[in-house]
Parts: sequence; structure tokens; C-alpha cells
Amino acid sequence: MHTPSQLLKHYPAVDTARAHEDLLTRVYRHRGADPQRHRDYRLRHLHAADTLQGIETAVTLLEQALVTQAHILILGDFDADGATSTALAVRALRLLGAQRVSYLVPNRFAYGYGLSPEIVAVAARSRPDVLITVDNGISSLDGVRAAQAAGMRVLITDHHLPGAVLPPADAIINPNLPGDTFPSKHLAGVGVIFYVLQVLRTHLQRQGWFRAQARTPPDLSPLLDLVALGTVADVAVLDYNNRILVEQGLRRIRAAQGSSPGIFALAEVAGRDPAQLNATDLGFAIGPRLNAAGRLDDMSIGIECLLSDDLYAARALASQLDTLNTERRSIESKMQSQALEILANLNGKTPADDHPHGICLYQADWHQGIIGILASRIKERLHRPVIAFAKGEDGELKGSARSIPGLHIRDTLERMAAQHPGLIQRFGGHAMAAGLSIAEAAFSDFREIFDQSVRERLDPQHLQGVLLSDGPLQAHEFSLETAWALRMGGPWGQGFPEPLFDGTFEILQRRVVGQRHLRLTLRPETGAHPIIGMAFNADAAQWPEDVRWMHLAYRLEINAFRGEFTPQLVIVWQQPLR
Repeated sequence: MHTPSQLLKHYPAVDTARAHEDLLTRVYRHRGADPQRHRDYRLRHLHAADTLQGIETAVTLLEQALVTQAHILILGDFDADGATSTALAVRALRLLGAQRVSYLVPNRFAYGYGLSPEIVAVAARSRPDVLITVDNGISSLDGVRAAQAAGMRVLITDHHLPGAVLPPADAIINPNLPGDTFPSKHLAGVGVIFYVLQVLRTHLQRQGWFRAQARTPPDLSPLLDLVALGTVADVAVLDYNNRILVEQGLRRIRAAQGSSPGIFALAEVAGRDPAQLNATDLGFAIGPRLNAAGRLDDMSIGIECLLSDDLYAARALASQLDTLNTERRSIESKMQSQALEILANLNGKTPADDHPHGICLYQADWHQGIIGILASRIKERLHRPVIAFAKGEDGELKGSARSIPGLHIRDTLERMAAQHPGLIQRFGGHAMAAGLSIAEAAFSDFREIFDQSVRERLDPQHLQGVLLSDGPLQAHEFSLETAWALRMGGPWGQGFPEPLFDGTFEILQRRVVGQRHLRLTLRPETGAHPIIGMAFNADAAQWPEDVRWMHLAYRLEINAFRGEFTPQLVIVWQQPLR
């Protein structure tokens, strides 16, 4: 839905070597990608793992664990990245010959995030020899000490930004460590553990480990289905390295050659055809269903779905996740309405368009597991950094922060903590998202300080959302063939956005469907045949009945209905003309 904070701009013009430039070539060049080299998604183009700091130490630790058949415990996280990381680690270690592998994921509501001393006490009951964190651990100083005191060796694999002091683990793998020369700093947690275990496999093969056991070295590439899902669901920046990982994972899902029937089952309950799955499906259909377990219940449901080798069992677990996701949407909708009411009351004291630069929202009955989504929704609506809080234990508020380009949210929280000691109890995260805890009594002070901190770091133009268009489509490009080419031409996602086009259209027909959406019959000014356009959650005020011509920004997508496929436009911005 178009809001006043959005402007439509075009990507800068690109040089063309040919008069008849391919559409995807133009799109890739707009995103700063070489259309020849960067559309080659073969695995051989991945960055080499030997530049990961500490990789030799980590591999030696894991080799010793395999040789001695030590009990290895995977300590995961309760989001999709953590779930896929956990499932991948368990599957890969078993393929490599580990016979004693288990996992533990902290319940968000009982233990909070990461390797805390409290969750170490739970882990110690099963007497693990080696503890591997996935998608967490880089800030767990006390947790690592507690694990080592309990006799565990600790390997941290993480991608979140480290603090000034690193935990005293036996080995740490994180591309964002100071001095780490791994070229891509955008690996998700699942990408980090995949790299580690691939290096371990290569090392074991060179050492004759598989030959000694009369076993064939396992192929870990089927696990890329989990890497693809975790990377996209965690909204990791899709640089070239991540796009290779995601595309290779998608290809295995489409060909039914992935490691996890659970992903296939999740696609089914989401109404997606696994044979045609793309990155958008992972991010908006499968990822939310997996995340629903960690938000409302126990992420072990999601991990068991990903670990299941039986499609029927996976389908039963996927159905549970789908039910949880329906519940999540209902809770989210209510919380979003309440948040907008809070903002409206704030604006009763200020001009309607003068929201705080940094927005803090809190209501005592909000659900801890949903505040991250709420912060994202309000951020998208107002194009401002947002922190949503829910009540925790013992007078504590737990917050989830989402930021916009131009403001590094973790660094902002770090400066606030340094300038106002005691204001923030705990925090962690990265540039665009973070988590934190504050005292409930400190909320008012925190809200004012956060707004002021954002004002000091963001210029007014940062608060103006911009839609970048790839320009108009030609008459012959409003076709099903073009739509398929765009759908499969990615993967598209964070940092490598899905193609967006714009142009002038005549509205031939319009009708409301589903109470909130507009179905339009549109004739492009370029002379193409009429095409259907959908404006979801349309605001009637932005679609005047007496206006026939509009400037639209849109995505060219595929509508599947009763086995028939047709091209359609999904409208994301509109401006009445005449």
C-alpha cells in the first residue's frame, strides 16, 4: 500500500553493449551485479572457507569428537535460522560418522536467547562432551564459562556482531570477528555451520577417516535446502555468495534432492508447489510457518519437522506449524491495530506526520514472540526505526528492534548503553535487527533517549522511503514467459530486490475482492493487451473512482488458478493522473 513516505525513483541508467538488451541483464546491472558472471550459481564460485578465522581449530576439535565418539550437543536458537542451523548440524554430523548427537533449543519464554548459564544447567543433565552453538553464542561470556566449568568443550558458530570482549570458547567461527578475512560478512547462521562442516568433511577425507571405516565420503550438498531456507528467512543480505547458496538449495528442493522432507511438507501446507519454489516462497510462506513454533510454542516442533525423514510424519508436523502460524497472524493483527492506536494518540500531541524519528511501542499484554514482526510492520509502514516491547519477568521488558538503511541499530544501542549506564540491561544483534532488555520503569526514559539518538544519526532524507524501479516493461514483455523468467531469474531478496517496474495504465474495470483488495483490468499506455492487476489492502482514498489513468509501480507475477497460469501485476505504488 502506498504511503506518503514512499517516493518512486529509477535505478541509474546502465550502459548497454547491445541494442536489444535482455531484461534480466538490465535488472542485474541495476543491482550492481555482472549479468554474465553473477548469474553463474555453480558451487565452485563460493568463497573459500580457509579464510574463516579459527577454522583449523574448530575442525581439530570436531575431529577429536568424532574419533572419540564424544557426545555432541547442538545449542540452537528459536527462529528459522536457528532451526535450520540445528537441523543441518545434526544431519551433517550423523552423515560424517557421529553416533551421539543431540540438540537443545532454549524456550524463548523460559530462558531467553542464546547460551545462558541457565540453559547450560539444562544441557549439563545430558552430559555432553562438546557443545556447539549455532546462530548464537558470540555474546555469551557467562554461558561459555559455565559450560566449560561443567566439563564441556565449546565451539561457537555465529554471525551476529561481536562485542568488545569475546567469550573464552575453545573455538569461534564468525565471519564478523575483528580481523576475519572471509570476503562475505552476510552469511546467516546456517551458512556458517554449513561452511564449518564442509571443511570438516574435506579434512576427514584427507585423513582417511571414511576409508578406515569402509564408508563413502558423504555428499553434504543436499543440506543446501536448509541453508537456502535459513538464509532467506533470516533476511540475510543476498550478496553473490549467499545467492549461490540459496539458488543451489532451491534447485535441490525443486528436484526433490534436498535433505529434508519437512521443507517439502511446509511448502505443501503453504499452498506452494515444491517443483516451482523460489526465494520469495521461502521468505513469505515457509519461513513464517517455521518461525511460528518459536514465537508461540517450542521450536523443537519445527526442528523435528526438518529432521524427519518420513514425509507423512513431516506433514503432520507441518500441519501443526501451519495452525500455529494462523494463530500468530491473528495475534499479530490485533497487536498491529493496538500499535497504530498508540501512534494515533501520540500524534494527538503533535502534527499527524510528525512521528518520532525512533519509535518505541509497548503494551503490557503484548506477546513476546510477536514483537519482532510488529516492529517490522510498523517500520515498513512509517519508514522509521522501531522497537516493540513486551513484558518479561521480574519488572523487565524485552524488546525487538528493526531499523532502516542509514541506521545501524546494534551500534546505536551500544552507544546508548555507553552514554547512559544501566539504561539497557542486555542487547545484541546486527545492523538491521536487534534484541534488548530494559527495566519496565525505564521505558519512558528509554523512549526519549532512543528518539534523540536516532535524530542525531539520521538525516531527514533517511526517513523518506524510496522505491527503485527497473523502468517500464515493453508491450511484448507483459507475458507469462517474462513472468516465469523473472520468477526464476533470482534469487531475489534482501539487498538484491525483486524486479519492480513502473508505467502509465488506463483502468478499464475495477472491483473489490476479499473485502480489502482491488482487482483491476489495466491497459498499458505502451499498447500491450489488457492485463489483470491486484492492489492488495487497497486504500480507497488512493484509488479515486473518477480517475481513469494512473502511474503504477508493480511486479510482474504469475497467477495460478485451477491449473491455469496467467501473468498479472501486483501493484505496490500508485499515483492518480487524470
